[in-house]
Amino acid sequence: MKKLLKYLVIIVVIFIVIVFILLRQPAFQDRLLESALENIATPSSYLPEEDALTGVVCGSRAPIPDPARAETCILIQAGKDIYIFDTGGGSIENLNNWNTPWERVQAIFYTHLHSDHIFDIADFHQATWIIGGRESKQKVYGPVGVQMLTDGIELAYTKDYFFRNEHHGDTIAPLDAAGFDTQTVDLNSPILIDDGDLKITAYNVSHDPVDPALGYRIDYKGRSISISGDTIYDKNLVNNSKNVDVLFHEAMSLDLLNIINKNAERVDNTMAAKVTIDIQDYHTPILEVVKAAKEANVGHLVFYHHLPAPRSQLMQNIMYRGVDKIMENWTASHDGTMVILPTDSDEIIITSVD
Repeated sequence: MKKLLKYLVIIVVIFIVIVFILLRQPAFQDRLLESALENIATPSSYLPEEDALTGVVCGSRAPIPDPARAETCILIQAGKDIYIFDTGGGSIENLNNWNTPWERVQAIFYTHLHSDHIFDIADFHQATWIIGGRESKQKVYGPVGVQMLTDGIELAYTKDYFFRNEHHGDTIAPLDAAGFDTQTVDLNSPILIDDGDLKITAYNVSHDPVDPALGYRIDYKGRSISISGDTIYDKNLVNNSKNVDVLFHEAMSLDLLNIINKNAERVDNTMAAKVTIDIQDYHTPILEVVKAAKEANVGHLVFYHHLPAPRSQLMQNIMYRGVDKIMENWTASHDGTMVILPTDSDEIIITSVD
């Protein structure tokens, strides 16, 4: 036994010495790097290959900062096609880090035009244009005012588009594909996409003084997801989310906000003290979210747009206190939370990109 251990130690030492020598050889270094770059150039997808309706939280926080989370964003994949709902700050970094297949992004949808829902719009445009090789302008849907948003981005990036085309040419950066094809949502004609398999429907929610503010329902081959956007408890959301498999709904903790408010007042932080009170009248408290989900008879409730985003298990326990007594099927999302709804099935798979 001692001899065997001795030989094993010798073999390990020899192996380490050989690896150490090889790592100092340029030819070996180059080959190692080539292998690594091959993996980067052809990354494996984090999205399911099976036919399914999938939702990925690419940004799970409200404007209150959290270094571990991006602002509001949800990616929906229906079959192989991808749709983005809101482009909050930091969400593009998440999707790039996860190796999102930008060539499959068909459209961007905005629930409303608060900064924490639109911040990364220019970077999303660049990703689908340059990386994704988009052959036409980026489709964007949103409430009244969305045309002003996209016009402003096009104006601000006019020189950028020109410079990239001049440098890379039409193959990489075609000017006729730069910019946006913007559609302002008319709630008198709420069905925005309906191709027989996929239907995306807009509906109005209450986020006064933001008007209109939108939610969206996505139906794909018998599976369904509803996205609340920012809202107070709203019967319209309940009615438009009836019997969906999954409801992604914003989440506000009055307990945590009141603690933040109390501390802000104590240190004479006038801005934080006022904002933590102001925001309480146009978001939905946690237990009212659960009430809406129960009334809509949703299969699974996913909380996102956390206000504030819990940074510890203690904060999460306080934020979601009492939810388990009312509803069993729920998830407090983080950046990367993924819901997979396979077609021809009732299964709801809750997993994570990470």
